[in-house]
This record gives sequence, C-alpha cells and structure tokens, in this order.
Amino acid sequence: MNQENIGKFIAELRKENNMTQKELAERLGITDRAVSNWENGRRLPDLSMITALAKELNVEVSEVLNAKKMSKEELEILRDTINNTLLYSEKEKNYKKEKINKFFRLGLLCILVVILDRQFEILSYIFKGNIPNFIDGALCGLGLLFEFTGFYNNNHEITLKQKKINLKNKIKIFKKK
Repeated sequence: MNQENIGKFIAELRKENNMTQKELAERLGITDRAVSNWENGRRLPDLSMITALAKELNVEVSEVLNAKKMSKEELEILRDTINNTLLYSEKEKNYKKEKINKFFRLGLLCILVVILDRQFEILSYIFKGNIPNFIDGALCGLGLLFEFTGFYNNNHEITLKQKKINLKNKIKIFKKK
C-alpha cells in the first residue's frame, strides 16, 4: 500500500463524484482536515473508515487499498484469493484447536491411569517392586506436561513448536553471518 497513491486516488474519485473535501468529510462524519491529510499522502484513512469511504466514492474497498480501479475479473480474483485465505486461516485455527484438545486428552488419560493405579493398584499386577511407583510418577509428570502445554498453546497465538522452529531458523541465520 502506497500512502501517496491512495491519497491521489481518493482525491481523483472525490472529484469524479463532484464532491468537495468538506462534503466528503461531512458524509463520513469527520473533518475536512482528515480528508486533506489522506489526499496529500500524509495519513491513511482509519481501517474502520475504509468501507464507508469506498461506499461514498462508489468503489470497492480493494480498489481504495490498491489505489486503482479494478476490472470485474480482477475484483473476482481478489475476492477468491481473500476467501481462500480466510478458509485456510479457519482450517488452521480448527487444526490448532484439535491439536490442543489432543494435549488435554493425553494429559487427562495419564492422570486417570495414575488415579486408577492409586485406587486399584492396577500396575502392581503387571510390574513388581518399585516399578509401578516409577511409572505413576512418570505418568503424572507427563500428564501435567501435556496439560500445561495445552493451556499454553490455548492462550498464545504461536505454539511452543512454532517458537522452537523460529528459534532454530534464527540460529541458522546467525550461523550463516
């Protein structure tokens, strides 16, 4: 997005629609100074204002942001691209939720086995000596680890795995220098 080009495009469209800066500003509920700042390339319209601005200028939002009128074919391609991007984003969110749910289920399963073993000594039928206690401790630790990982990933946009990958990439770049 080029701020100056967008400003020039807004000015051009405003003039095509036979409006003054003041008239456009009144229709949008802002000051004519704001419109002047846009048209001179000093500022961009606030994102919350883009839709109303495009409507007043009789163009699509994408045309304002690209600072040019677009053909129907270009607009259709852009819409498809945006829709595909949104669908992909939604699939990624669902995948992440499912992955988080797996952490929670694994954690609960580990803790459930520990609780059942403490109550009914299930592992004592399979293992002898101190091995059941060791397994209980290991399962309890794993259960807590899975739960904490699930909670962390649930409350952060970037997962621990992604942070690890990002760190590895930074180290690779650092080593190349």
